[in-house]
Amino acid sequence: MSMAEKLMPVWLIALLLLEIPAYAAPIDKKPLVIAHRGASGYRPEHTLAAYQLAIDMGADFVEPDLVSTKDGQLVARHENEISGTTDVAEHSEFANRQKTKVIDGESKKGWFTEDFTLTELKTLHARERLPEIRQRNTIYNDHYSIPTFQEIIDLVKKEEGRLHRTIGIYPEAKHPSYFQSLGLPIEKSLLEVLTKNGYVDQTAPVFIQCFETATLKQLHKLTKISLIQLIDDTGKPYDFVVNKDSRTFADLVKPAGLAEVATYAQGIGPSKDLIVPRDKEGRWQAHTNVVADAHKVGLKVHPWTFRNENSFLPLELRSGKPKDPNNAAMYGDIFAEYKLFFDLGVDGVFSENPDTALEARALFEKG
Repeated sequence: MSMAEKLMPVWLIALLLLEIPAYAAPIDKKPLVIAHRGASGYRPEHTLAAYQLAIDMGADFVEPDLVSTKDGQLVARHENEISGTTDVAEHSEFANRQKTKVIDGESKKGWFTEDFTLTELKTLHARERLPEIRQRNTIYNDHYSIPTFQEIIDLVKKEEGRLHRTIGIYPEAKHPSYFQSLGLPIEKSLLEVLTKNGYVDQTAPVFIQCFETATLKQLHKLTKISLIQLIDDTGKPYDFVVNKDSRTFADLVKPAGLAEVATYAQGIGPSKDLIVPRDKEGRWQAHTNVVADAHKVGLKVHPWTFRNENSFLPLELRSGKPKDPNNAAMYGDIFAEYKLFFDLGVDGVFSENPDTALEARALFEKG
């Protein structure tokens, strides 16, 4: 062995011998930090700026919620109703497109992505969805456009080359039953984009997530990419409503429900409250067995959503004076929340402040 080789780190020597790139899929031995809609604690969500900042901070994955345009293009928005996340209401040319629709059983009034072509949507500008809580983010209103799924992938691949590390993508298929009824199947479009970009199996740094079980079961037959069953703390998957299935989300986190999920998915994305419930006043209660039960059947657990602000934290972790008008937007003891969930053994966290999540993970690893 030469002197140069002696000075090389062992991991680099191994990579050279294997003749593979000096970066690979994120190592799943420590909790993943998944940037929820990008670094949306600091920039308007689902913008390339939010994803770029999350990548710069070091997030393992970035997460786009995907909805369809009229011409079948996938774009990143929290919902297909966009009055709260864009300046669409100020575009007089689109005034006549305001409608009231029933989406997954809920009546909503506004403007909907499926009524716009991609070209039309590109004339709109993104805005902060939570201006009362994240007033500082509003300075970025109207600076960014609505990104397509392909544009997000292009950003990820460009940054992988620049940073020499793998950056995962964690897309969510939103309202698939609804879009299927419009002849705009999200599943088909999603797989086409992923396949075109070389994401084809479980070696790819991709998780596809969805609340609807039928969509995930369909995807299980069509792709080898890892799948995640999203689970809310109330209600039921909308495909259960459509199919008159009496079960609820609560049934999916019971041992029998988790065993069924394991037949078509590689993990679950549960609401935090399913792991550590809160009482009516917002105080923590004893943790459940959801993490342990999921692990027993081989499922990963990626809970959502970790946010720094008081309004999203349990009562005992909030800072400041409750009657302070700015209290909701103040940062609380988020590190204590991360520590509890890391102690419980979660495999990843959805965070809107990925820098904080990464620091919390580093502190946890140090013990």
